[in-house]
Amino acid sequence: MTQKLLGIDLGGTTIKFGILTLKGEVQEKWAIDTNILEDGKHIVPDIVASLKHRLGLYGLTKDDFVGIGMGSPGAVDREAKTVTGAFNLNWAHTEEVGSVIERELGIPFAIDNDANVAALGERWVGAGANNPDVVFVTLGTGVGGGVIADGNLIHGVAGAGGEIGHMIIEPDNGFECTCGNKGCLETVASATGIVRVARYLAESYEGDSSIKAAIDNGDAVSSKDIFEAAESGDTFADSVVEKVGFYLGLATANIANILNPDSVVIGGGVSAAGEFLRIRVEKYFVQYAFPQVRQSTKIKIAELGNDAGIIGAASLASQFLD
Repeated sequence: MTQKLLGIDLGGTTIKFGILTLKGEVQEKWAIDTNILEDGKHIVPDIVASLKHRLGLYGLTKDDFVGIGMGSPGAVDREAKTVTGAFNLNWAHTEEVGSVIERELGIPFAIDNDANVAALGERWVGAGANNPDVVFVTLGTGVGGGVIADGNLIHGVAGAGGEIGHMIIEPDNGFECTCGNKGCLETVASATGIVRVARYLAESYEGDSSIKAAIDNGDAVSSKDIFEAAESGDTFADSVVEKVGFYLGLATANIANILNPDSVVIGGGVSAAGEFLRIRVEKYFVQYAFPQVRQSTKIKIAELGNDAGIIGAASLASQFLD
């Protein structure tokens, strides 16, 4: 029987699982709630129990699998297969993950940071088209990144390689970032950052706009609201999208000038804006990129959606192939 890969995408609200072929096709997938109570002590046992239950259900054994791969928030020690400081899981201290799962299931286990793993997924069977040089930028509640150069994830000496969200793109008058710096890309291009840009620009805008009116009234406004209003012809909302496009274009040009990847893939919740966002980013990318980079590196929108995590995690497990 052809061997399979197991992928696990560990998140703060749900844990997603997938059984995949060696070519990255999802055969089965399921999810369970993440139980973060009591310092997250139930998370690893819940993962083990769910895997055992499903493998029994599908009539599969450990011999059917090449390996298990997992993407996790926090600081991941890939050698020790532990996770430290995943605060959205209530894992303040170092958690044994790999040793427990390997012992309980008898299947080789690999783990990496969740943003890196999503990058692997998009590179393997998504927008990255299995090219060895791809940069992935996730625009969600924060801005994450994964850099794949010559087929390898760039981790850096402290595991902080690919922290694209903390590139400084507004050094003089930037917003404060949770990292302690000012003017990081995350402060203007995450879902909350886009709203922050809108609030700032609203102060000096004098025309009619449903988004400006909502901001002035103290109503809740989301990045999705801003994109939808811009697409419907709201001039103020359009100016916000233009500004965000400028920041992302500048940042992606700087990344591409260093790495010259085949593509920079934009994913995460904000990327649902699709082509409307991509063409704005590309406009400024072309303006700021080095000539040869401008002609060879493409700006793309991610294709895998919520499956990027389990697919990328499964690709980690392919390292155990003979």
